[in-house]
Amino acid sequence: MARYKDSVCRLCRREGMKLFLKGERCFTDKCAYDRRSYPPGQHGQRRIKFSDYGIQLREKQKVKRLYGVSERQFRNYFEKADRQKGITGANLLVLLERRLDNAVYRLGFATSRQEARQLVGHSHFMVNGRTLNIPSYLVKPNDVIEVKEKSKGMDRIKEAVEGVARRGIPQWLEMEQSKLKGMVKSWPDREELTTPPIQEQLIVELYSK
Repeated sequence: MARYKDSVCRLCRREGMKLFLKGERCFTDKCAYDRRSYPPGQHGQRRIKFSDYGIQLREKQKVKRLYGVSERQFRNYFEKADRQKGITGANLLVLLERRLDNAVYRLGFATSRQEARQLVGHSHFMVNGRTLNIPSYLVKPNDVIEVKEKSKGMDRIKEAVEGVARRGIPQWLEMEQSKLKGMVKSWPDREELTTPPIQEQLIVELYSK
C-alpha cells in the first residue's frame, strides 16, 4: 500500500492546524507548525481563497491524514458509514476511531497513530488474548487490548505511557497502566472528537456530488 514518506509536519502546515502527527514533538517548541504556520512551498505565504469544493476537499484530506488511511480506505469507510443507520458523518468518524491503531494511540501505548500502526503491525499487541497485527481491525465494546508480555519492556511503549496524562484517555476507553492493558467500554462518542475540530458534514457534501 502506498504510504506518505515525506515530512509529516508539512501535512499540518498544509491543513493549517496541528494534527499531532509527530507525537511528543508536537507539544514542544520544535513543532514545525508553531514555527511556520503557513502552507509549505515557495508560494505558501500567499493568501489563498478556497472555493466551496476546495474547502470540502481540504476537510477530507485533513481527516484522512489525521487517521493515516489511504484514499481507497477512506472511501470504503465512507460507504460503510453511509449504509449504517444514523448520521453519515458521525458514523464515519466513529468507524475511524474504532481502528485498532487509533485505539492503541488513544490508550497511550504510542505517541502517535503512525507509531501505533507500526507497533500493531509488528505484533506487539493482543486483543482478547490473541495476537493481532491488523491496524484496521475495528474494536468493539468489551474488547481487551494489551501489550504482549515480551513487549512490555520496550522503551517506546514505556515512554508513551508516561506521557499519557498530557494527552488524556477518552471516556469510551479504560486503561490499567500498571498492567499495560486497556478495555473498550463503549462505542466512541462523536462529542469527544473535538481535537482537532472536524466538520464532517463537508466530507459528506464532497462525496455526495
